[in-house]
Amino acid sequence: MSSETRTGPADDSVPGDGLVKAGVVVFAIGAVATLVTVAPLLLGTDPFPTVAYLVSMLMGVGFVLAAAGVLRSIAAQRRQARRVRPTA
Repeated sequence: MSSETRTGPADDSVPGDGLVKAGVVVFAIGAVATLVTVAPLLLGTDPFPTVAYLVSMLMGVGFVLAAAGVLRSIAAQRRQARRVRPTA
């Protein structure tokens, strides 16, 4: 039984995990920026400069990054499944 326990840190990361995590962070930054830029429009105050609206575009960039990470993970799992399964 002792041979089955891991002695080092568990490295269960799959290719694409980093892209998904980065995508979530970028998406969150873009979502906050979107809320901040919409608030003055709803409150009737002066709108923010164009740069604030450009930062809110990070929401889409984060979504694309996360989707690319998911696709990379899928591709890695498919390659691993092909290696394990013998072709008949």
